Amino acid sequence: MDATTAGIRLASAVVAPLIKKLLRTEGAGAGLVDRPQRISSYVSWREKRDLDAADLSRLADTLVREALRAPGERPLAPGDEAGVAAALAATLHSLGDLTLSDVEAVRLGPEAFARRLRAAAPHPGLSRDAELFHDRLVELACLHILNFFTQRSTFVAATLVEQSRLHAETIAKVDELLTRLPRQDGRDTAFEERYLAYVARRHSSLTIFGLDLEPGSARWPLDAAYVSLEVSRPPAAPATDARAGETPAPYSLPADDLFTEHDRVLLRGDAGSGKTTLIQWLAVSAAKAPGNGLIPYVLPLRTLTRHGERLPAPRDFLAGTPLAGEAPEGWESRVLRDGRALLLVDGIDEIPEDERDRTRDWLVDLTFAHPGNRWLITSRPSAVRPDWLAGEEFTEVTLAPMSPGNVRSFIERWHTAAGTPEGYADLLEAVRRKPDLARLATNPLLCGLICALHRERRGFLPTGRKELYTAALSMLLHRRDRERGVPLPYLAEEPQLQLLQRLAHWLIRNGRTEMDRSRAEDLIAAALPAVPAAHALGEAPLVYRHFLERTGLLRAPTVDTVEFVHRTFQDFLGARAALDEGSLGELTAHADDDQWEDVIRMAVAQGRPRERTEIIRALLDRGTNRSVLLAYASLQYAAELDPALRAATEAAVRHLLPPRTVEEAKELGRTGPLVLELLAHPGGASEEEAVMAITAAGETLSDLAIPYLAGFRYTTSPLVHDALVALWARFDAREYAREVIEHLRHDPHALQIVHDSQANALHAFARPPALVIRDSVSAGALAALCSRVLVENLGLFHLEELHDLEFLREQRSLEVLQISRCPGLTDVTALRSLPVRVARLNLSAARGLNEVIASWPHLNSLELHSPRPWSARDLAPGADLEFLVLDTPVVDVRGLGRHAGMHILNLGHRWRPARSADWEELARLEQLQELAVSDETLEDLVEHLRLPSLRTLRLYGDEELPPGLEERFAQRFPGAEIESFYTVYEQ
Repeated sequence: MDATTAGIRLASAVVAPLIKKLLRTEGAGAGLVDRPQRISSYVSWREKRDLDAADLSRLADTLVREALRAPGERPLAPGDEAGVAAALAATLHSLGDLTLSDVEAVRLGPEAFARRLRAAAPHPGLSRDAELFHDRLVELACLHILNFFTQRSTFVAATLVEQSRLHAETIAKVDELLTRLPRQDGRDTAFEERYLAYVARRHSSLTIFGLDLEPGSARWPLDAAYVSLEVSRPPAAPATDARAGETPAPYSLPADDLFTEHDRVLLRGDAGSGKTTLIQWLAVSAAKAPGNGLIPYVLPLRTLTRHGERLPAPRDFLAGTPLAGEAPEGWESRVLRDGRALLLVDGIDEIPEDERDRTRDWLVDLTFAHPGNRWLITSRPSAVRPDWLAGEEFTEVTLAPMSPGNVRSFIERWHTAAGTPEGYADLLEAVRRKPDLARLATNPLLCGLICALHRERRGFLPTGRKELYTAALSMLLHRRDRERGVPLPYLAEEPQLQLLQRLAHWLIRNGRTEMDRSRAEDLIAAALPAVPAAHALGEAPLVYRHFLERTGLLRAPTVDTVEFVHRTFQDFLGARAALDEGSLGELTAHADDDQWEDVIRMAVAQGRPRERTEIIRALLDRGTNRSVLLAYASLQYAAELDPALRAATEAAVRHLLPPRTVEEAKELGRTGPLVLELLAHPGGASEEEAVMAITAAGETLSDLAIPYLAGFRYTTSPLVHDALVALWARFDAREYAREVIEHLRHDPHALQIVHDSQANALHAFARPPALVIRDSVSAGALAALCSRVLVENLGLFHLEELHDLEFLREQRSLEVLQISRCPGLTDVTALRSLPVRVARLNLSAARGLNEVIASWPHLNSLELHSPRPWSARDLAPGADLEFLVLDTPVVDVRGLGRHAGMHILNLGHRWRPARSADWEELARLEQLQELAVSDETLEDLVEHLRLPSLRTLRLYGDEELPPGLEERFAQRFPGAEIESFYTVYEQ
């Protein structure tokens, strides 16, 4: 019979009286005295004890008998009745163990209640048919039990009480939910949709300097032109117990992925490095992905403080935008309270220094009041001290200069966005071939100017910074209006520069990058009498409008403010004004102010020989490190200078050499490639001098540094090796690899690959390299790399998504293999028959590992941490071990004696000799110099082992040796010493 068809046909008139005997009755009320009212309080044998075990057995017998008397096919085999009755009695007896209330039981329903009851009872131990019959009887009983509960007078009252309690809880929870979710009237949601659409439109385009895209358009799309740059910070100090091959790599991360790892970031970057563009990109990305719930607030400090007013509270975040005053009341605070805000605070360096502490207080108060949100704050590198926000859990990173790859990508995207995708090949070649031009192309601003000038001048490009700015100003001031026949009054460049430099000089003197429109018009009006040619444009408001609308040098963040399109132009024109006014003393008095550095350099570049001499001499006379470095940095802008002064400047800089700290080295490197002539010679530098010199050379960001850095490529110093590897991302990946990386001695300091962009940059090496792949490198990028590059030495560490090693199947040059902390790695079969000589393996779940090791005929060194037993008999016949370290639960040393050349043997803290022949096996290792075993084996070791070459015995354990044993050891092994392992590493 098919047990699934077994059925029970019993009338309620038969079942109900039997079930009622299980339960006792209650008086009226809600049953709240013994709250909550449990089923166990209803069963007869728990309270009134009206029903004993014999009664319960008889009741179960009756139920089984009545069920079998029902018409239809018999559901049980003969002889099973007694077993079912006993099991049913035991199951019903478990009613007394249930902690459910009657209300909860009724809510479950008969089937779920029956399952709960069967789970509380012992397993019936019946045949399949009998167990099914038993289960149907239990369900039938539960149906009548629940019916009994609903007929009780206390059930109705208790149910009403429970419903009232649940209703109150629901109201409280809904009230709480209403305080945390957007307003139910939909105004928050509707406004957020409008606001995100505004942010996406407002920040989704960039300006191309000096060129029109299409008629009527002077902007280009951000998503077509944006190039993701890298951010970096110094690596953490390595752990004292770090294993070979696992030294920390320098921190590097794509800038637009910052918030995947950090919630609070202080981003430093030089002028034009792309800080504001990154903020635009993050704002637009958040606005176009409403599913992530983030609400971006773009807060440019120069705008928020232009009138000296207090920094805004959250309710004023939208002040100055077209949506100001339209947000539902309290919307900004609700976004912050729920942790959904992305606060993008731009330009700490663009407010006066005496206002920065106040700004910090404002930021700290906001983070205290609204924790859980995401923050990005930008600044020039030297505007605030290194630990300015460290105490508030902000991670400080630096926006790296554009790599050669970034420059190539930018140039290609620029020309595509400008509608001339075919015009960039010559420019790419020029940037690669001309060092001065390549040095200029280090940030998006200058790259954009170079692209525009190259297009405007049909391939001609200036080679110096002064010439570049002069050419750019000429291009921007004309805007090709005359060539296109635009009917505007003609005004030569010089009158325009005279007026614009007045604006720039005022901004610099007042520590601002933005001024009121009225202030700009007043400055122009005051200068117009001295510049009569400018009257061709009209009065001051019309001249201002011309500069704003036609030149491309000014822009209006709001209707009543104005600023230069970039700080670089402000500094260049401000320096020009300082020279015209003869205020050289004012310039040099600000030599230690980071906001005046470029102004001073540009003054040297534009000044006459006498003015250059005065500026540089004054800088040297100040005598601070910064002023001396600034004097030296200015030499490259001085086309003509007294040779004696140039020599004195170089001599003054030599007192700062070699740099003693990383910060000094970086500051020195920022002066440009001329510093390469003053750095330590690779052939004679000490380790410390070499590291500092490499750091400074890398900071020049010039391809001229690559030949200098290549002089260190044969280093044997780990610190020098790591310093060279850390600069890889700053130069063209292929050229740097070809000149430096390929020649490094990577073992044991292998080339660290920590993310996919590094793996994707490698294509070929002159010889198989040593690589350490770790952390966030994906399995796909790793497989693609190994399909292109043959590897001799490979380390795989902390790769969470690695499951197999198929990408190594054809690596016929692989001789050194390290694998550790790859928890998902279960399949290592692809390693079979590879020419592995050295293996350090820490694998907890890899199947068939011992068989793979047995397939390595050239194995010479093995370190194995595994939960599986290991036997020396499994080694390949050709293997000849000199180094063996084991951490396995069982070690079979039979066959180990044939490795007569072994020098180091560590059998692990768990090894004990299984037989006396094990000592005979070890005694055959006559060249063994170091042995590590448990201290529990020392007695037998002294008794049975003789190793003439032994110099060190390492013992696991911290027990003191028995008296006399150490003397016996010394007699047995003259010249050997005993050392202890104080830490036992468990698998």
